[in-house]
Amino acid sequence: MTDPNLNAAIDDLCAPGALPRFDLFTAEAVVPAFQRLIPELEAALDRLEAAEALEWTDWAAALERLTFRLEAAWGVVSHLQRVRSHDALRQAYAAIQGDAVRFDLRVRQSEPIYRAARRLRDEATAQDTTRDRILGRIIREAEHAGIALQGHDRDRFNTIEVELAELSNTFRNNLMDSIAAWEHLCHDPQEIHGLPDTLRRLMAHDAARHGHPDATPEAGPWRLSLSPAVYHPFLTYSARRDLRERLYRAMRVRATEEGRDNRPLIVRILHLRAEQARLLGFDTFAQLSLAAKMAPSVEAVHERLRAIEVAARPAAAAEIAALRDFAAERGAPEAHDLRPWDLPYWSDQARKARYDYDAEALRAYLPLESVLEGLFDLTRQVFGVRVTPADPEDASTWHEDVRTFWLLDDATQERLAFFYLDPFARPGEKAGGAWHSTVRTRSTATAQHGDALQLPVSCLVCNQTPPTPGRPSLMTFAEVNTLFHEFGHGLHNMLTQVDQGLASGMCGVEWDFVEVPSKFMENWCTQPDLLRRLGRHVETGEPLPEHLIQRLLAARNFMSGHSVLMQLYLSDLDLTLHAEPPPTSPEDVQARFLAIRDAWSQLPGVEDDAFLCAFAHIFAGGYAAGYYSYNWSEVLSADAFACFEEAGLDDPAALQATGRRYRDTILARGGSQDPAALFDAFAHRPPAVDAFLRHNGLTHPRGVAPARAPR
Repeated sequence: MTDPNLNAAIDDLCAPGALPRFDLFTAEAVVPAFQRLIPELEAALDRLEAAEALEWTDWAAALERLTFRLEAAWGVVSHLQRVRSHDALRQAYAAIQGDAVRFDLRVRQSEPIYRAARRLRDEATAQDTTRDRILGRIIREAEHAGIALQGHDRDRFNTIEVELAELSNTFRNNLMDSIAAWEHLCHDPQEIHGLPDTLRRLMAHDAARHGHPDATPEAGPWRLSLSPAVYHPFLTYSARRDLRERLYRAMRVRATEEGRDNRPLIVRILHLRAEQARLLGFDTFAQLSLAAKMAPSVEAVHERLRAIEVAARPAAAAEIAALRDFAAERGAPEAHDLRPWDLPYWSDQARKARYDYDAEALRAYLPLESVLEGLFDLTRQVFGVRVTPADPEDASTWHEDVRTFWLLDDATQERLAFFYLDPFARPGEKAGGAWHSTVRTRSTATAQHGDALQLPVSCLVCNQTPPTPGRPSLMTFAEVNTLFHEFGHGLHNMLTQVDQGLASGMCGVEWDFVEVPSKFMENWCTQPDLLRRLGRHVETGEPLPEHLIQRLLAARNFMSGHSVLMQLYLSDLDLTLHAEPPPTSPEDVQARFLAIRDAWSQLPGVEDDAFLCAFAHIFAGGYAAGYYSYNWSEVLSADAFACFEEAGLDDPAALQATGRRYRDTILARGGSQDPAALFDAFAHRPPAVDAFLRHNGLTHPRGVAPARAPR
């Protein structure tokens, strides 16, 4: 007899409108769910193809319901694979991945759907921007999915698509396993010299969870790992240069071990992407990628990067030179041979000396609860929406750490959206980094029976410092910044007012505009008024002291030239790899990587640097030939925030009015309008790079005119 809980999990996995029952969902549910779902979807697609003469409204709703069912089911499996990964789920994921990819290809390569989209576009008699954008995207996606290909070329394209999905999944699993496998146990207190109490507690807690139950913060042992919550603060605070080097080198060779070596996968992925592009008539994969983005060409992206580089490179060189001088003044033997593992440590030491600013001292004032309160208060003040905890019965979750919330209109108390927050690092079962996942889009077509509208649902995932026994999660300022970033993505999905799911929220938004709402939210983190509200001492509840706020603000752009230059480097690395002929071997791609790295780096790198094996954004994510989107979007978001500055951040009425305009344009319209037009509607002017440079403490070099952002 079939387990009724399994049946319930399968039903909820595939049901339009309903939230997934994560509490019932198991790896055993995946294959049965898709064995039942795929034939149902095939039959629904047959019916839609037979009814290609439908008028726009009925045709779009039918297509949305069809694609929603696959996206909802596949989205749950993909999500769990990243946040609660284990062998059984990985095996189930791999078993059904090919079927999911092949059905998605069948939809995008459907001749009847393609013909219907072209007919509806050509027959339109009245202007409808949302309809035109949806139809244009469907037509372009069909063409980029090889709808014009025939015979062997079509078969080859589809084979490549399935293999690329498998390679990306393997790349991600290799990286996750490699991170989880590495550790160094510190038994000697000298090995943790200089580490703050928060990090010692976390390392002892990790040791206790990994076979040393008697570990204590005072006596150890302390577990050193590649978890972001350990890696970054250790490089920042450890006085042991030898251990910093060991940790850094381990980080740079992730996913190169036997059995989980990503190097051959990288060569294969680049080859397959280049072959796909050629099949579609593009010279390079970079050209194919940019054909669906705001940036008009590879050359336009490089022009943007160069316009910022001329300001960032000399600033970065001066920063490194000053750091060497600072280390020399303190008698450091490595002063004139600074290496990458020295940079975080000496940067922190110099920042403390110059600004009397200790980033670790902020932690006591940044418990997660206080930060969330400040973030939600800002959301209410600027956007007119209230965040309130959901009832535990409203939705199930996949881990005890996950929290759930409703987003309400502050004036009417109407429910607008729902979201999950999964804040803490869980090495070994949760992928690194931070991201936003769209669980549901706002839509009338996919609403549950009896409901007029499917409300949007978001999931925000971070990897911040977890709580330890007797101590809540105390956040670094960088972790606060990340939380605001992901919440910005969430607002983009949750505050949409588009009722057609094919263009609501982030659906259909150009990739190099997707990061605008997220990068925009980061700007608030350095506003004094917000810092006063979100900073509360974990024990006393006292607000963040004014002297700490002023020191943080004074130090906000310390080493910013170097940070911006590294962002440009990653953008150039990604774009160059996808704009050149594919490499012939792992040695070839390594040589190309090192040449690009050395052209941008201000410090000598390590010889066996295998960073590409961990560059999941472009090899296991959606950023291939699109990593530049972070910089592209940051320029736009800085200019958008400048509109708030010009209106008056200390003027509540002006702040509310500007926030409403931003909500009604950038956030509300989703993919229903051209992003350049949305920016114009909000800012009433084209974007420029000036605010980005100013926010990063950079200036236009003498003789170089301020650059307009390409349109």
